[in-house]
Amino acid sequence: MDTRTSPYRARIAKTQEALARRGLAALLVPSSDPHLSEYLPERWQGRQWLSGFTGSMGTLVVARDKAALFADSRYWVQAEAELAGSGIELVKIPTGTATQHVDWLAREAKAGETVAVDGAVLGLAAAQQLRAALEKAGVALRTDLDLLAEVWPDRPALPAAPVYEHRAPFAALPRAAKLVQLREAMARHGASHHLISTVDDIAWALNLRGSDVSYNPVFLAHLLLTLGDATLFVGEGKIDAALRAALAADGVRLAPYGEAAAALGGLAADAKLLLDPKRVTLGLRERVKVPVLEAINPSTLLKSRKSEAEAAHIREAMREDGAAMCEFYAWFEAALGRERITELTVDEQLSAARARRPGFVGLSFPTIAGFNANGAMPHYRATPESHAVIEGDGLLLIDSGAQYLGGTTDITRVWPVGRVTEAQRRDYTLVLKGTMALSRTRFPRGTLSPMLDAIARAPLWEQGLEYGHGTGHGVGYFLNVHEGPQSISKALPDAHMAMEPGMVTSIEPGLYRPLAWGIRIENLVLNVPAGTTEFGEFLAFETLTLCPIDTRCIARTLLRADEIAWLNDYHATVRERLAPLVDGAARDWLMARTAAI
Repeated sequence: MDTRTSPYRARIAKTQEALARRGLAALLVPSSDPHLSEYLPERWQGRQWLSGFTGSMGTLVVARDKAALFADSRYWVQAEAELAGSGIELVKIPTGTATQHVDWLAREAKAGETVAVDGAVLGLAAAQQLRAALEKAGVALRTDLDLLAEVWPDRPALPAAPVYEHRAPFAALPRAAKLVQLREAMARHGASHHLISTVDDIAWALNLRGSDVSYNPVFLAHLLLTLGDATLFVGEGKIDAALRAALAADGVRLAPYGEAAAALGGLAADAKLLLDPKRVTLGLRERVKVPVLEAINPSTLLKSRKSEAEAAHIREAMREDGAAMCEFYAWFEAALGRERITELTVDEQLSAARARRPGFVGLSFPTIAGFNANGAMPHYRATPESHAVIEGDGLLLIDSGAQYLGGTTDITRVWPVGRVTEAQRRDYTLVLKGTMALSRTRFPRGTLSPMLDAIARAPLWEQGLEYGHGTGHGVGYFLNVHEGPQSISKALPDAHMAMEPGMVTSIEPGLYRPLAWGIRIENLVLNVPAGTTEFGEFLAFETLTLCPIDTRCIARTLLRADEIAWLNDYHATVRERLAPLVDGAARDWLMARTAAI
């Protein structure tokens, strides 16, 4: 095919020419950056630039005569559309963490050949697995080459947005106190130094925020702690004189972003470095010459447990978010059938309603507004080139969220448009039963979060139904919308996934009928104490999200009396908490949608 028909075909061809010049068999392009972030600065969106695939997860491999993108079921429909004309094969994998690309490379490359990947963006665990598989096949792995630098002529520079302080009262614990906590953890591990490369951990530890990454209020940096001081490796000019002085007062000095690797290589011989092997890249790890103590970042565990003061701010952020949604949905229902409304319009109007609320900073992820068949793609994103008009009959799925100074929100609701079929009502009600079942669960403190996953799936499993994504993810405090260590999913549990008081997690079962409709009902919940028995401490979920769950889509005969009671109680709480913040049409909508059933 003529390369002019697709810019991505041309880019792949250019990459293949670079492979030939370098004597390389293939290039691996992961969806990652030097900090292993979920959302990537433009500079490291090489997979998207090369392939045209815009999903948040996926792995691209380019060989001399072919290319393949590996993506899980959340992205299959999207990927097939976006890869059209590129010449890139879509390889469907069961989960986002599956490693079929490793087998593909080991199979395509011949013994004696070399596969390249930029070690600066490759996670240590992924690198170890890749290297082992290739070595078994007699294939070498080169990690010191950034091939994108040769084929991407207008590659974006590092982001230059300023870093700012997350101040009291929203920053409930001072920076100095957090550094004390981290040093206490270092001492327990017997470490003299501790490297943190994950940007959300750094933002939390230093009470700083930024805008280097879309949707997450973080900035690119590395942090090297000792038992007495700290060095923040950050872009020059991103921190002004006043903030520099405030950091210095807490024993934090600044150094250029690019010097982090050299600093690691220059540690004294008697140093002992604590690092998280799951949150560091191969490029950084290979610079370390001193003994390493491997453990989860203490900051990951500390920031997952929100304090009472933080929980209070989160509740208030949920109120503001709920008020914004009342305003939006009141407009939506009044305008439906009178104005032309598209999936893009939904995003624009809902984002504008949120922007009017106190403490709003930005969205927490790209809004998903999927009508009918588009709703069946869990990570669908409407674009000016491809979107649906909201008209006729069907279901509209809206998954959205925002960043407030006092918290991060994430909510999914499904709304009826026109006539709703009995099949849609059944699916909707079964998903709702899953949301309610897990929301009502009481469990022993320390329960590993994946153990809770089946509770939300059980009502669907009973009917022979299933969904392909996890049930819940941890949520940050004015930080990343997806944070660990807990994950309510089918993930293999480890000790760090223990459910502890103060953790905020989503509950979001779903059901997707390809080319027909999708349903997901999501609330955020807070782990709260639920009493102590002779069998130990128990926890329960406090539902934080405040927005009506549409009752017009419910097949009431599928609900038990206790489930109806839970839903009515939830709606009473929503009405009580939100009513003081809304008036006019928004208040009328709130009252109508929270009426008992």
